[in-house]
Amino acid sequence: MEKTLGSDRHKSLIRFLIAKREAAGFTQSELARRLGEYQSFVARLESGQRRIDLVEFETFAEILGFDPREYFVQVD
Repeated sequence: MEKTLGSDRHKSLIRFLIAKREAAGFTQSELARRLGEYQSFVARLESGQRRIDLVEFETFAEILGFDPREYFVQVD
C-alpha cells in the first residue's frame, strides 16, 4: 500500500473539505473554534501536512452541514 499523505486521493479529499468549509462561510479559525482546536490544526489539514480520520471527517460534516457520504459518491 502506498503512502496516503500527499497522494492524489488525499489531495482530492482536502479540496473537497476546503470547498465545503468555504461554502459554509467558515474561516479556518471559525471551523477550528467549533472543533475545539487551534486554527493551525485546520491549516495543517488543509495544507496536506496532516491526515483526517473517519471520526474527524464525520465531525467536519456535521459542523459544515454536509452528508459525509457525498465525498465517496463523488470519488466513484
